[in-house]
Amino acid sequence: MTDTTPDATPDAGRGPAPEGGGPATGSPASGDALAPFRPRRGRAVALATTWCSLALFGAIAVIIPTQVDGRWNLGDRLMFFGLGAVIAFLAWRYASIVARPSREGLVVRNLVVTRRLEWSEVVGVQFGGGEPWVSLDLEDGDTLAVMAIQKADGDLAGREASRLAALVQAFGETREPDAGERG
Repeated sequence: MTDTTPDATPDAGRGPAPEGGGPATGSPASGDALAPFRPRRGRAVALATTWCSLALFGAIAVIIPTQVDGRWNLGDRLMFFGLGAVIAFLAWRYASIVARPSREGLVVRNLVVTRRLEWSEVVGVQFGGGEPWVSLDLEDGDTLAVMAIQKADGDLAGREASRLAALVQAFGETREPDAGERG
């Protein structure tokens, strides 16, 4: 497995691995290796944008038309509020980015697409260079961005990338065929 994640060892800064051969303990906040991955800063900004967009465009749709000699009709007001609703929806969708690990695999919900992966499909975790988020190298040669782990989160992003790499290593090891199965 190629792994270019900084400190991407199963126990990087996490203490001893739990009994049963599972990955090291998870995020510092939850102590759970299978806790969902979520962006912190980007999520906060997106949630603030969602509410501000609804409030601002809603207020403009109600107040401004009466201040401009009543030239705005109902359609204009609805279109203005609709623009705010579209901006709010896109910001909310960004705030809902998440990667949910389980013992069976990983569900990655990015901005547009949600994809379910089994651990055996992931052959590597990459985080570094100029990339804004983690990328998974998949066994079919494709790569998948995991927008839930973002470089904007600083040191937390590195720890979360290490946790994801540990999960891939712990759950994603493909079994070698038994001697009787070899041709």
